[in-house]
Amino acid sequence: MTSTEQGKQHRQDRQDDLGRIWFTRCPVPTASGLAHRLGRLDEAFAREGLDVGVLQDAGPELARHHFDHGLLGLFREGGNVPALAARSAGAPTRLIGLTWIEEWQSILVRPGSGIGDAAGLRGARVALPGWAGTRTRSFPRAMALHGVKGALAQGGLTLDDVTFAEVPADPSPSVGRDARGRAVAWPGLDALARGEVDAAYAKGARAAEQARELGLSVAVDLDAHPDRRTRVNNGTPRPITVHARLLEERPDLVVTFLAETLRAADWAAGHPERVREILAGETRSGAEGVATAYRDGFHRSLHPDLSDERLGLLRAQKDFLLVHGFLDADVDVDAWAAPEPLRLARLRVEEGVAA
Repeated sequence: MTSTEQGKQHRQDRQDDLGRIWFTRCPVPTASGLAHRLGRLDEAFAREGLDVGVLQDAGPELARHHFDHGLLGLFREGGNVPALAARSAGAPTRLIGLTWIEEWQSILVRPGSGIGDAAGLRGARVALPGWAGTRTRSFPRAMALHGVKGALAQGGLTLDDVTFAEVPADPSPSVGRDARGRAVAWPGLDALARGEVDAAYAKGARAAEQARELGLSVAVDLDAHPDRRTRVNNGTPRPITVHARLLEERPDLVVTFLAETLRAADWAAGHPERVREILAGETRSGAEGVATAYRDGFHRSLHPDLSDERLGLLRAQKDFLLVHGFLDADVDVDAWAAPEPLRLARLRVEEGVAA
């Protein structure tokens, strides 16, 4: 065996080692992220003799598994575009929970543009981020396309009523330590500020800060619409997934992870200020951005479930991604879902059983 082959085998052995649990999440409000920040995941798995590795602290070789989910022992609470794209490409994952957090999904314009609502988008030039190196990493494009579709629907319009202009996007986004310190603007906001497009989709605390810094205005606040189907997108609903082999071989560990996630969600409901402090670090933004993006008692709605409603909303997102070329193949959402671990985790929490 050559040194290169030995190195590959060593890496595979390390990835296949069930002696460590791995965790990853997106820079958004998640109960699992709170459980990690509060030290609860470390404590719970330490009682099982297991360390917890975090992909946000890892180098590119491991951090890439946030997108392809190829790491044994990995729990992921993050955007559904990478999760669905990985599943459609054959990644051995199971869906163990779904959350829904309103997070400032908006269509932005320049002040004085004359675009003040969804109907005003007719004929607009709209920013569309370019494709990344893979479908799983092309979530900014998928987000913008679906966000614009939802906004247009509020004005009785369709995607055919606007003109899309491609704008640069990160071809290889990362969640690992190599991503730290990147001062990258939300795709399309700079082009919008320069007048190269008339409107752009954005979401989240950091984007809210960047929009304010660039002097941009909100034309459509998607979160304000009563029909949540108009804002189905990458994070709505947001899946919690696990490597299928871990669920098969150590379902008790999956229940432990979900129980600590539920406990963290319970804690968050009574500690809004502390949650906002943690989120400033999670979202890489300031207090004002967090306050703008996360409103209306969001800290009381971090609990995951696998309700028929949320599964239906995820199916709507899957159908959209399939039609627009973001998936290799169709995904059977119902077959992907594994509800038993969450049911057992709820029982554990209700009965006050320690991890």
